[in-house]
Amino acid sequence: MGGQSAEREISLRSGRAVLDALVSKGVEAIGVDVGDDVLGQLAEGGYERAFIILHGRGGEDGVIQGALQRIGLPYTGSGVLGSALAMDKYRTKAVWRGIGIPTPESALIVNESDLEKAAAVGFPLMIKPICEGSSIGMSKVESEDQLGSAWEVARQYDTQVLAERWIVGEEYTTTILQGKAMPMIRLETPHLFYDYQAKYSATSTRYHCPCGLERAEEKSLQALCVEAFEAVGASGWGRVDLMLDEQHRPWLIEVNTVPGMTDHSLVPMSAKVAGIDFEELVVRVLSTSLGRDEHE
Repeated sequence: MGGQSAEREISLRSGRAVLDALVSKGVEAIGVDVGDDVLGQLAEGGYERAFIILHGRGGEDGVIQGALQRIGLPYTGSGVLGSALAMDKYRTKAVWRGIGIPTPESALIVNESDLEKAAAVGFPLMIKPICEGSSIGMSKVESEDQLGSAWEVARQYDTQVLAERWIVGEEYTTTILQGKAMPMIRLETPHLFYDYQAKYSATSTRYHCPCGLERAEEKSLQALCVEAFEAVGASGWGRVDLMLDEQHRPWLIEVNTVPGMTDHSLVPMSAKVAGIDFEELVVRVLSTSLGRDEHE
């Protein structure tokens, strides 16, 4: 847990909750705040497996996964490829488009000359770093006059920035656990979108689970989310975010391979509605490390 990404504090909160749950279930668990010496620390610690609750860069992008494989320590969640690809929002969308999964039109901004391509997608736009989570560095752009400043904000976190067509509609998320989708959650916030404050500190955010959709529609969307999750090589557990526009058409947004596990987090909410308490959820996530070895 922890690490050095922009999501460090959220990872520490998630990590403490997971650690407490593991210990309560009788697991001999130790929390490790990831620093430069983490591989030596793990290699010398006599650990049997790693529960990855590192959010963002270094923890969700295949880096720690590859390092753990190198020292032969089994770990939870997605492997190197699934982690790296799902972390990259632009290339995730490229995979989805290639197999016909609906995702909003977008453009990649690497330098100032790419702003013209972004504008061609059409306003309004969502501007965001391609490899960050927790809505960090994101902003809505209504016109070309705002595009440059939004890009400047986003590129503080990543050299590559995504300009994505803004979808008007309702926001949903689907938890995937061991190949199955759990009850969907509909998110409701007075904020412009489900931003960092809405996720972690606001008391005005509303979470609807059951989500209110007809059962047949929810089952269809759950199947689409599982397909989207597996298409990028993700496995074990994670979360898929999507929008339903005003015509109730689905638009897949992104995959989270190490979702939050704080008191505001979505995965525990969905699990609870499915009859799985937090401690049992943590044990099930831990079980995704079983069967994984350094050759995967």
